Amino acid sequence: MRFPPSFLDDIRDRLRISEVVGARVQFDRKKTNAAKGDYWACCPFHGEKSPSFHCEDRKGRYHCFGCGVSGDHFRFLTELDGLAFPEAVERLADQAGLPMPIMNKHEQQREEKRASLFDVLELACGYFCDQLQTSPGARARAYLRDRGLSAEVQQFFKIGFAPDSRNSLKEFLASKGVEKSQMEACGLVIFGDNIAVSYDRFRDRIMFPIPDSRGRVIAFGGRAMSSDAMAKYLNSPETDMFHKSNVLFNFANARKAAYERKQVIVVEGYMDVIALHSVGFTNAVAPLGTALTERQMELLWRMHLEPVLCFDGDGAGQKAAHRAVDLVLPNLQPGRTVRFAMMPEGVDPDDLIQKNGPEAFEEILKSTLPLAEMVWNREFHSGMVLDSPERKAEFEQRIKAVVAGIRDENVRRHYAQNIAERLAINFGGSKNKKTWNRSANRSSNNKYGWGKANGIQSNSGPIGASPSLTNSSLVRKRSMLPPLRESALVIGVAMHPALSVMFFDEIVSLDIEHSDLGRLHASIIDALAAYDGENDCMNRDELYQIIVNGGFGDLFARCERQIRDSRIWQALPEAAFEDAIDGWKQTYALYLKNRTLHSELKTAERALAQDDSEENLERLLQIRGEIELDDGTEALIEGFGVSSGRPSKGF
Repeated sequence: MRFPPSFLDDIRDRLRISEVVGARVQFDRKKTNAAKGDYWACCPFHGEKSPSFHCEDRKGRYHCFGCGVSGDHFRFLTELDGLAFPEAVERLADQAGLPMPIMNKHEQQREEKRASLFDVLELACGYFCDQLQTSPGARARAYLRDRGLSAEVQQFFKIGFAPDSRNSLKEFLASKGVEKSQMEACGLVIFGDNIAVSYDRFRDRIMFPIPDSRGRVIAFGGRAMSSDAMAKYLNSPETDMFHKSNVLFNFANARKAAYERKQVIVVEGYMDVIALHSVGFTNAVAPLGTALTERQMELLWRMHLEPVLCFDGDGAGQKAAHRAVDLVLPNLQPGRTVRFAMMPEGVDPDDLIQKNGPEAFEEILKSTLPLAEMVWNREFHSGMVLDSPERKAEFEQRIKAVVAGIRDENVRRHYAQNIAERLAINFGGSKNKKTWNRSANRSSNNKYGWGKANGIQSNSGPIGASPSLTNSSLVRKRSMLPPLRESALVIGVAMHPALSVMFFDEIVSLDIEHSDLGRLHASIIDALAAYDGENDCMNRDELYQIIVNGGFGDLFARCERQIRDSRIWQALPEAAFEDAIDGWKQTYALYLKNRTLHSELKTAERALAQDDSEENLERLLQIRGEIELDDGTEALIEGFGVSSGRPSKGF
């Protein structure tokens, strides 16, 4: 729902940001100046020992100089507690003593209906709890007792029992005035056009309420008591309130424990969560019968930046762990990752605790594997026989492609370095480790290695397209065109497809900012990757036809004209391939250098904002000077262009 901006401003005016943040963190006494409304603390979003988390009442904002999180009153609750925005507004309005604004009639009716459904689900929860204590619930009580779940734990999780009856819950709710449509909307009954009379969805099952982030029951999970049941575990269907891909079982309870213990444990099912809770691991959650989703991973990262994913040791557990690897990798960020705890084969956390006690699970947590280790192990132990140079090369190409999927540039660079070191140790031997690292820098890691001592750089000097050319009046008139270096890199490959044989990993890793050129770039990569012709690479005309058929002909023509007007001739078809190689290589080097400098500039600006010292100012000015120098770089190389019939020293 939408809130009037004036209402949100009233909340900000009545509540200091330090009041909201101070309820969850301990401010550092030495750095904090309460008189000025200037507060410092250790960041609640990532583990640290010295305070780098700053909130300022004057601005009504917080910012961490360590992990980069920032926001206002509402974002603090949505990011730290996983609340939906309306929930955060409601909580802060209550804290500020403000009544919630009146919604329009339609919204009000919808919210009233939802509120009534929460009441229905709470009634059902109470009914199931009562049934657990009846004679029909005796078998369920015995099962829970055998699993080591005390009465206190059962009450904490509101565990109940659904009798083996088609109408017991339905009749109970009807006696409380609950309408048929409400039961259906809550997913408590089976109904449909081909069903004359609706009936209870859950029958002869131990019932586990599923709460939302505020602890309200939104659904149920039921474990069958009969071995003949079609499904051992059965969840409520999707409803307006319950979308299982967005929910983690025990999230509301585990959130505070995860913050205090600086760890969150992800297991596979309800019983694992409850068994861990019963022996002191109160920071455990579980997905609801499905593989982890991106939304669930975001919830986990809000609880802790390094969740521990615990999987059973059987084949299904291994597959689940591998799926989690693919889910997590693209979304990694500095400091944000996962670790893996693999159980012994055929044992889940509940079984392990029952047989060996909580100490055994504690040992599992002490031996968790980092994500990088899981990536390597999955590929290295995939069954591929690495008994020839060709197969080793295939393995290397495959694992680098996995790492290339990481979106964050810095994290991707470190993973590429990690993979290069492992390749050196396993294939090259320790004495050849330096050589392998250079090789890595010439492939996927080249994105970060050009121009460094262990990268490839022409002995002749720099070659490439200069951003100073993009400042010419001609280029300024074409403001809709991509940055010149991006055009030179992408169009250069289209004009000389054989460049992909030498620089495929670098081409794939290009992070093109211009949206249309980015789509053209992706189209070129797909075409080159799919090519299976007789030659090493498709020819220029074949690739151009694919570009035109994909609807990029006009963009291609405009970029080619941009490059010709700027005299970046080494990216054009007239250039000899030797010059095209040198030109692409150095354009790539300048492209990476410029991105790095701008990243360093942002860091320097943040440092200066935090501490306006002479040292920080000098560093900022130094980086700006380097950017200006880089923007003025021109290509003046002895002998460059001879192969293309251009014996001059420059272009």
